[in-house]
Amino acid sequence: MTSPTVIHSVGLPAPRADAIGKVTGGATYTADLRLPGTVWGKVLRSPYPHARIAGIDTSAARQVPGVHAVLTGDDLPPNTRFGRRIVDVPVLAQGIVRFIGEPVAAVAADDEDIAQRALDLIEVEYEELPAIFDALEAIEPGATLLHPDVMNYTGLPAPLERPSNVVTRTVWGTGDVDQGFRQAEWTFDYTFTIPTVHQAYIEPHSCLVRIDEAGRVQVWASNKAPYNLRQQVAACIGLPLERIRINPVTIGGDFGGKGSPMFIPLAYFLAKATARTVRIVLAYAEELTSANPRHPCVAQVRVGANRDGTIVAYQARLVFNSGAYAGFKPAGFLPGAQHGGGAYHVPHCKVEALGVYTNRVPCGHMRGPGEPQSIFAFESAVDRVARDLGLPPLEVRRKNLLRDGETNSLGHRYQDIRAEDTLNAALEAAGWDAPKGKNVGRGVAICERAPGGGETHANVTLHADGSVVLHTSIFEQGSGSYTTLQQVAAEELGLPHDAVRVEVWDTDAVPFDTGVGGSRVTRVATQAGAGAAQQARDLLLQRAAQTLGWPREQLTLAGTRIRRNDTGETHSWADVIAKTGSPVVGGASIKDMGPAPVTGFTAQVAEVEVDPETGAVKLRRIASAHDVGRVVNPMGIRGQIYGGIAQGVGYGMMEELRMDDGRVTTASFADYKIPTMADMPEVRIVLLESESGVGPYHVKGIGENPNAPTAAAIANAVEDAVGVRIDDLPITAEKVYRALRAKRQ
Repeated sequence: MTSPTVIHSVGLPAPRADAIGKVTGGATYTADLRLPGTVWGKVLRSPYPHARIAGIDTSAARQVPGVHAVLTGDDLPPNTRFGRRIVDVPVLAQGIVRFIGEPVAAVAADDEDIAQRALDLIEVEYEELPAIFDALEAIEPGATLLHPDVMNYTGLPAPLERPSNVVTRTVWGTGDVDQGFRQAEWTFDYTFTIPTVHQAYIEPHSCLVRIDEAGRVQVWASNKAPYNLRQQVAACIGLPLERIRINPVTIGGDFGGKGSPMFIPLAYFLAKATARTVRIVLAYAEELTSANPRHPCVAQVRVGANRDGTIVAYQARLVFNSGAYAGFKPAGFLPGAQHGGGAYHVPHCKVEALGVYTNRVPCGHMRGPGEPQSIFAFESAVDRVARDLGLPPLEVRRKNLLRDGETNSLGHRYQDIRAEDTLNAALEAAGWDAPKGKNVGRGVAICERAPGGGETHANVTLHADGSVVLHTSIFEQGSGSYTTLQQVAAEELGLPHDAVRVEVWDTDAVPFDTGVGGSRVTRVATQAGAGAAQQARDLLLQRAAQTLGWPREQLTLAGTRIRRNDTGETHSWADVIAKTGSPVVGGASIKDMGPAPVTGFTAQVAEVEVDPETGAVKLRRIASAHDVGRVVNPMGIRGQIYGGIAQGVGYGMMEELRMDDGRVTTASFADYKIPTMADMPEVRIVLLESESGVGPYHVKGIGENPNAPTAAAIANAVEDAVGVRIDDLPITAEKVYRALRAKRQ
């Protein structure tokens, strides 16, 4: 690593590597691609939440001029399903539909209008079946069994004892909760309800699939995990991996939602049936009614505490409504639910997460999958316990916060715990002790998340014209990964960040890449980018020593020049490469899969003002402090934090994918509200840097951390302002008004 006393790129603010293309329209998204002979694919969807398909008549649709193919489940091999882990999602319904919006038939036609005309002519006869929408009802004895053959599904994280609507049950914890509750002086029970929300990326799901002259399947898709995608598609359609190539395109936002095959296997079957390239682009109404939103959750919480506020035991039962299928989750369950024990030392803790089938839209990942739900429950419970004991919530937090040498509520031990420092920084930035006006409240919430592990690869190539190209297997989904790679490679070469150009490999280039997600990219990408640049630098100096006749041990790289330290002579490295006739290529392959030894804390303070006459909540300010290790790009990290807070504000105050008997009733952005600039408060960000981190630059993750505690901080602030607790998100004026009226009565 280059000496930190001379900074060339890392730690300096850098604009996004992909910014110019995006703001000028030069970036190429999947929907922008134009290949000769491309036809449009469109899907007919079920109007029923649960029904048997008695018959489908596609004869009229097939006669429409310009229609090239019409497919139903009967045209596909039996049990043609996909899944990121649990393989349970039908490409097209085969005999039964399980949610309103499930694909039943598909058409490929010359254009969208023709395809839609053909869809309108398809007649489907359904026999309705009993439907179940509530996850708590779905786990009751005698509930309608939605997947009778669930025990035969490929990819179940754990074997099931018997067929059940509970497809996954995951338990984390430490100690003995029964013993803990016996030791506790007080026991409290609370229930929190968290709704379904959508990732609300600007670009809808889209794909382009072509079977080329060699019989290889060429895929372009808005998907952030191309190597996993290739595996999942191959398993679904029955082809070997080498017959499928995923090509890079610009991805228009993700937030966890673009990691599954979605309708790519369907596009393949249409391409096979038509011998044409097939394009499918979802309308946004389809996104909101049939994609993979964040799971709703009912969190049933029990807290055992002593009179002084010491939390002795914590037990949470998190019931996640998975919807009709579970195949949109990489692990089959929601790993972020393990954060249900919070950023505290609780000696006896048990967190149980259930994934439950219902007849609702199937759910998937969204920024910290399972974590915002579990953190809302825990951080709300901490405030409720404090108030029930007559103690300040901040005092209870300080008493229980994780400290050096302690294990967290799951029994994990991390190095360099900075929970209290992070909390203090947020309190100071928020002016916690400053006087508050009438009906003004402040609430705090805190969480922690360690950077995830993964596999990635990079090459750095030095050319004779002086240009530097970094190749990566990562598909940038909007978080700034390419800029991070630019910066670390430039730092190792002693160059400014914009001297490095990033180019992306397709899936033929390397065996595997984990993809974007789990706050892992900075951890693995900094190692890959730095390692490739270091090797390129070493190879360059070896070549320079041979070409110039200079002693290798005296050579260093100084930007665009090679310096001989004993004489002070310099020589252009581009000239060295030109003389030798071939570029210099350095590479690095990183497989850093294990748990990180450090974690990153986030503490947020929300300040609200509540109108007691109407219940309207005005969010005045959020202070957000982050334990970040070393910052690679100050601009990038702040962008991630602002974006995470915006999503947390939406989660806490307005967003809800509402459903009526399984039918989404907020099927457009006219009805599904997300925060605009006018809804955002003043945001104060504090970054606590240190050398405590992973990799050559001592980094931590930031992608998922900022959105987890926001909703709880807002809920706690509302209670601080007017004395009413809202335990079901979002916190709307109507809910606050009703709670205030009930309190007065």
